[in-house]
Amino acid sequence: MSQNQPPSQVRVFSGVQPTGQLHLGNYLGAIKKFVDLQHQHQCLFCVVDLHAITVPQEKNSLAANSREIAAAFLASGIDPKKAIVFVQSAVPAHAELAWILNCTARMGWLERMTQFKDKAGKDKERASVGLFAYPVLQAADILAYRATHVPVGDDQKQHLELSRDIAEKFNRDYDVPGFFPSPEPLIQGPGARIMSLKDGAIKMSKSDPSDLSRINMSDSAEQITKKFKKARTDPDGVPSEVEGLSGRDGAKNLIGIYAALAEISTSEVLAQFGGQGWGQFKPALAELAVAKLSPIAQEFTRLMDDTTSLDEVLQGGAEQAKAISGAVLADVRKHIGFWNN
Repeated sequence: MSQNQPPSQVRVFSGVQPTGQLHLGNYLGAIKKFVDLQHQHQCLFCVVDLHAITVPQEKNSLAANSREIAAAFLASGIDPKKAIVFVQSAVPAHAELAWILNCTARMGWLERMTQFKDKAGKDKERASVGLFAYPVLQAADILAYRATHVPVGDDQKQHLELSRDIAEKFNRDYDVPGFFPSPEPLIQGPGARIMSLKDGAIKMSKSDPSDLSRINMSDSAEQITKKFKKARTDPDGVPSEVEGLSGRDGAKNLIGIYAALAEISTSEVLAQFGGQGWGQFKPALAELAVAKLSPIAQEFTRLMDDTTSLDEVLQGGAEQAKAISGAVLADVRKHIGFWNN
């Protein structure tokens, strides 16, 4: 198939930043979905370390953090024989295409990106150019593989729309209709938004100062049990109907976590536990979480103890990614009219 034709199959791209320890929200909201997607489509799962350096990083931590994300991918069930797993900076096409697409994107488009405003805060004049332009790098990540679909949460929908705008403008500017597909969102469904155990109105986050707010993927069974025991709910017990969760953020979050881990609906959880108190539900939730997460934690530890094998997986994935993105970038250079193409 010519690179000028749209991919004949669904091609999925997604990336995770190597910015520290993963938690239950990352697993249920993204990685668990990746495991399912690899059996359905051609998938590329990337550790996006170029995105990480939009803010200061510890030099000696960046590579280790990248390995940790890759190890979490594999420990969770992503199979490098079924999906391409690699580190972004190992594939030069990301950076080169990002510059080209910077010349396609418009300043006004980027100025409307709400995440830059949130991350830069009031002192945006001191923010890096990379932090401002990183949505264009996100577009390059996707378009370097001519990916057709991207798993997204609510906070990334605006950036995917930008990727579509950039793809369409490039196609128009260089008169190559359909060269870059307009990537479609893959809405991730139940479990995509896991909230803090201390405040059910905000997302679970590694930046929360309280470790009790999240379940880390490396937590022991004792830690998981303790955190769920202390998780905020309310005086009312578990309702029997979904309507009974309305306005009850903490309760809704715990029920949602159980449903996502057990791979059943919220209604099924409530049918099983409705009428019980949290003193009965929380231990059941902790037991389920331990059963699901402990094997992942054990495999993660094994992988991190054998970084030679882990690096071999990442090197192999990078070579596969280079083969796809290199062919796309060669066509991009021809369409633009560069001398050396």
